[in-house]
Amino acid sequence: MKIVLVSEIPIVLEGLQCLLEKNGIEVAGLAYNGREAVSTAKALKPDVILMDIKIREFGGIDALKQIKAEMPNIKVVMFNITEGEEDPFEAVKYGASGFLLKNANTKVLMNLLFDLEKGKPPLSTYLAAKLSSECEGGHLTYRQWEVLEMVAKGKTYKEVGETLGLTERTVKYHMGRIIDRMHLENRAQVIAYAAQIGLIEI
Repeated sequence: MKIVLVSEIPIVLEGLQCLLEKNGIEVAGLAYNGREAVSTAKALKPDVILMDIKIREFGGIDALKQIKAEMPNIKVVMFNITEGEEDPFEAVKYGASGFLLKNANTKVLMNLLFDLEKGKPPLSTYLAAKLSSECEGGHLTYRQWEVLEMVAKGKTYKEVGETLGLTERTVKYHMGRIIDRMHLENRAQVIAYAAQIGLIEI
């Protein structure tokens, strides 16, 4: 897997590069803003671009749009390391294959990258729109979506917590919020609903 990293913060790029290379992943290039992200993608044709959503010159979302329009085979994973109101669903809507929140740990990052390498499908535009429209008062959070997907696929709360770096109690809390927002009654209904909208097959 060949990756390009994009962030305007040098120490973030250096840290990610070191982490990925220690895990056997080739970092083909670095970019410091949206314009460089597009030109670097054209020059190096990486498999994946890991890009900070908060960058200058285009911005992360605008760079994402251009990359996916011109090079649709490149997978783009967005991340956010600072406080902000950026919506993961906005990134997914324009073709991102994933969105890492600022508290994501190494295991979450590596699992996402290896899933992409294996060809596992990312969160679809349809599903993002469907979930957000079905939720009372707006979107599920990206974290809630992650929990929903894993629980719907049969993972225990403990297994979900271990994968996402959460306590079992926190996973239970997220499931409670998901059930409330979707106007469902229990975990079984959540799984049935996930199958209905195409999140899982049963």
